[in-house]
Amino acid sequence: MPLIDGHRRPRGPYTVAAALLRHLVPQAMERAGNLVAAHGIEIRAAAPELAGLVPARRAPIEESLPEDERILVPAPRRTLRLANGLTEFVRDVVRPGRAIAVCNVAETDPTDTELLEVMTRRIPATTLTVMLYSGGPKPPPDTRDPDELWAVVDRCTNEGFLHAIVELGELGMARTEPGGARWWRFAQRTATALGGLGRVSEARAVWDRVRETSQDPAMHAASAYGTAMLDARHPDPARRDLTRARAWINEAIAISGLLRDPAERAFKLGFDRNGLALIELRHGRLGAALSLVESALELARELGGRHPLHRMVLLANRAQLLAALGDTKEALEDYAAAIALNPGFPDYYLERGNLLAKLGQHEEALADFEQAVRVGPPLPEAHYNRAELCAVLGDAESALADLGRVIELDPSYLDAYINRAGLLAAAERDEEARADVAAGLALDPGNAHLLTVLGQVDTAAGRLDEARSALDRAVDRAPGLAAAWGNRGVLRYAAGDLAGAAEDLTRAIELQPDADLYANRAVAYRALGRGAEAEADEHRADRLS
Repeated sequence: MPLIDGHRRPRGPYTVAAALLRHLVPQAMERAGNLVAAHGIEIRAAAPELAGLVPARRAPIEESLPEDERILVPAPRRTLRLANGLTEFVRDVVRPGRAIAVCNVAETDPTDTELLEVMTRRIPATTLTVMLYSGGPKPPPDTRDPDELWAVVDRCTNEGFLHAIVELGELGMARTEPGGARWWRFAQRTATALGGLGRVSEARAVWDRVRETSQDPAMHAASAYGTAMLDARHPDPARRDLTRARAWINEAIAISGLLRDPAERAFKLGFDRNGLALIELRHGRLGAALSLVESALELARELGGRHPLHRMVLLANRAQLLAALGDTKEALEDYAAAIALNPGFPDYYLERGNLLAKLGQHEEALADFEQAVRVGPPLPEAHYNRAELCAVLGDAESALADLGRVIELDPSYLDAYINRAGLLAAAERDEEARADVAAGLALDPGNAHLLTVLGQVDTAAGRLDEARSALDRAVDRAPGLAAAWGNRGVLRYAAGDLAGAAEDLTRAIELQPDADLYANRAVAYRALGRGAEAEADEHRADRLS
């Protein structure tokens, strides 16, 4: 392949990906059209100019909606999903022994930076060698006018390319009249993207600029809502300011309620009430949150067939609240209605699957997790949720396979290491469990769950001093973790501390009664000569088995 210039200007996101796809997709259509179709979402997102060659499995609902109804901005993690899907496509269609060279890598868009990292990690060098160079030709200054910039910003919003929204949105704001309608479109997208990236102070500054430059009530309502959500959704829970968030959302509601256009008023007022519902939920006031969401749904009925994504979000939010309040039948109905509005959106399959799993409807839950896997690019959370359910059902091999897939897709997924290490230890695959513990502790040193597994495998290996050190740290870090106390009880029994073993096992049972814990304490009690208590524990273990 020729040298690829990775500089993000003027194309923007996926400059490298698009160049690669333009080379591979036409060839793949002739010999592997099924792979092209399977990865159509990723290919069309990275290289929209190939849309004519790549049929959409399901046209996203956003494509048929006007701009003001496309309210969903994909989460930052969506680009990792796209990167994994693109990597799998390239890996499966490229001829072994090929190489690509990319220059200007220091100037690539974050989407390409992420893609190159995933490709390097997941595609063997014998299949594709990726060579990166920092130097390269510099493109001319970006002279695009506001209309050209807006076309790119709008595409980036639909796809979730948040870094590009910020960079190009700020450029668009600089090239439009402050306070005007076109300036506002750039400002709103820029502030929203900054919030999604966790750049809270910068997002707040943009909302402040809106208030400083505009007297339009709709802009002020939207900026008040946006500012409220910065406080309510701050990525650091300790820095969430729900009191200030409530003040801002009340201002948004007050202004939205005065808007003259009935449809605009119904939409924006419902949107704001849904934001207040989040604040009530954060306060633990589920009933108040539910009332607000229901009032927003009432307002949405005034919109007729408009704003389907707004209704979808409200239905799913009501489903979540109903489930938390114990009304699972209506919750499932709301999830079904939300999914019907946008069948290609995976999040609500996951939420409904989790609810179905809690209700013991395991086959239906597995079907939802499978659907979440199928409807779009690789989704680590879908595999993780399915693995948890498989583990509950005793299908350890399927759970391990799904957890392996999670880690392949996202090596930073801590909970996947925790769960896989536990399953491997239970299967006496101790060295593999130890490797997962090491990988997990590299992400979160001192993690109590991982230290518990480490103590378990060290106990099995007879490394009792090391096991005691790990389990003592686990108990100190998480005194409410039953497994840590239970495993330390097993260790203390192995070390000959029978009374200490019974004491730790008792604490574990207080936290989380379990058949194995009762059985282990029964063994300790018998060794202590406390036969009646041992017999009682054996009966309890039998009842729970």
